[in-house]
Amino acid sequence: MNIINGSARVCGVFGNPIEHSISPTIHNYLAERTGQNLVYVPFRIENGYLGDAVKGAYALNGLGINVTVPYKSEVMEFLKDIDELAERIGAVNTLVRVEGGFKGFNTDMPGLYRALCADGVKIEGEKVLILGAGGVARAVAMLLVEKKAKEIIVLNRTVEKAQAIVDELSVMTDSCLIKALPIDAYDTLPVEDKYLAIQATNVGMHPKVGEAVIMQADFYKRVHTGYDLVCNPLYTKFMELVEVNGGKAYNGLKMLLYQGIIAYELWTGCDIGEELAGDVYEVMLSEMKVRGK
Repeated sequence: MNIINGSARVCGVFGNPIEHSISPTIHNYLAERTGQNLVYVPFRIENGYLGDAVKGAYALNGLGINVTVPYKSEVMEFLKDIDELAERIGAVNTLVRVEGGFKGFNTDMPGLYRALCADGVKIEGEKVLILGAGGVARAVAMLLVEKKAKEIIVLNRTVEKAQAIVDELSVMTDSCLIKALPIDAYDTLPVEDKYLAIQATNVGMHPKVGEAVIMQADFYKRVHTGYDLVCNPLYTKFMELVEVNGGKAYNGLKMLLYQGIIAYELWTGCDIGEELAGDVYEVMLSEMKVRGK
């Protein structure tokens, strides 16, 4: 166990609420395993105090900060610099100390990509369905374009929001077919086609446990792999419906793992290999089971 002394560096996570965060488990375990004199703590930031918190973290010689809901976009106005990917996504989840302030990064999408790779789920050449049209869905769509998906279909109850994502991303590629559909129009998709489906809404999280955006079995018969970005609970209704109808299903815990690992690498310069990543994942699973999630 790390002994915290006068040379220790502080990292943490800003959010509200923050008590549920498993990020301290990830980073404090990594610090112990890599021999870094670092401690990671959660910070509940009340509405209206985010700018003060960022300035305070810098003034207190903070090494780095994660940012979670509801501050991933708002925090951008308080930063010294912003990485190009985070700028394009429009959200920052990791602050890295630089001269005069913090530089913002987005490790969520690189984390999702590393999670997909770790689970053997490929993107290139795939037909992909995205459920939802919020900020997370937009970022997922950007990743799919970058990694050369063959076709992307954004399904959302408000089709205008889905179309806005399509309009923005269509100019980024001439090799990927991108279109929007209202969520109840999934039955217009060819029955013989099989899709990777990425669930990018909060449906399935507490208090919506036991729900899925689409409940009908004939949708899931079109899905060969379902990836739910929700990780609490570990097994969602979406995952159950995918598996019952013959597909493979994964939750978002490995995305959480790898976004944290990438942030840790940015802060410390450590290179976290897959063996250690697997150990961290087992610790996360144990922690979540203890919490009953």
